[in-house]
Amino acid sequence: MNRIDNKKFSGEPGKEVQVQKIFSEIAPRYDLLNHLLSVNIDKIWRKKAIHSLEWRENSSGRYLDSCAGTFDLGLELVKQDAFSGVVVSSDFALPMLKQGLNKITTNIFPVCGDALMMPFPSGSFDGAMVGFGIRNLADLGTGFRELARVLRPGSRLVILEFSVPRNWILRKCYHFYFHNILPVVGRILSGHAWAYTYLPESVKDFPDPQKISKKLLNAGFKEVTWRFLTGGVVTVHVAVR
Repeated sequence: MNRIDNKKFSGEPGKEVQVQKIFSEIAPRYDLLNHLLSVNIDKIWRKKAIHSLEWRENSSGRYLDSCAGTFDLGLELVKQDAFSGVVVSSDFALPMLKQGLNKITTNIFPVCGDALMMPFPSGSFDGAMVGFGIRNLADLGTGFRELARVLRPGSRLVILEFSVPRNWILRKCYHFYFHNILPVVGRILSGHAWAYTYLPESVKDFPDPQKISKKLLNAGFKEVTWRFLTGGVVTVHVAVR
C-alpha cells in the first residue's frame, strides 16, 4: 500500500493558500479536465518532457516529480521499458495526491510537501521534473534554488509549462480559448466557480522563457535551454545542475 507523508508547507501566504485551495477542491475532476481541455495533447507534451530528461543515462536512478498533482508526469517516466529507478512525487495539495493513488505503481513514492521547502536532503536526486506547476509557486527564485539544492551535480531539471504563442494569429485563438471557453467549460465540469479563471491569469503573469532562464541560472543551474511545443502553447525548459 502506498503511504503519503504529510509535511508542513511555507511561503507567501496569499498565493500559496489560494493555489492549495484551488487544486484541493478541483482534485476529483482534475484528470478529466486536463485531458478534455487539452484535447489529449497534454499526453504528447509529457512524453516530450520525459525525453528531455535524458533519464537513460541513469535508468536506475532516483527522480523527483515536483508539483506532481495526480502523478501523470511521474507515470510517464516509470512506464518506460528501460526505466528501473524510482520517482518521488511531491505536491502540497494532499487531495491531489490522494486522487491519483489508484494510478500509481510501486516505482512511485508520494510525499506531501512544499516545493519552496522540500523535505529532502541536498543532492538526493539524479533528475527532476515539474509539469504545469512552476507558475503556481509563490516565489520562483526560492523554488528554483530548492530544485538546485536537491539535485546532484550534472543532473537535469525539466520544466513543462504553459506559455503564450509568438505567432499573432495563434496567440489570438489561444487567448480567446483561454479566456472565453476554458473558464466556462472548467466551471461547469469542475463545479468550481473560479479555478479555471485562475489558470489563464496565471499563464498571462508567468515570465517568458528568457526570464525563466535567467532565474534558473541565478539559482545555480547551467546550460539552460528551452523549446516551444504546439506553436508555443507550452514550453519545455531544460537546465543542468
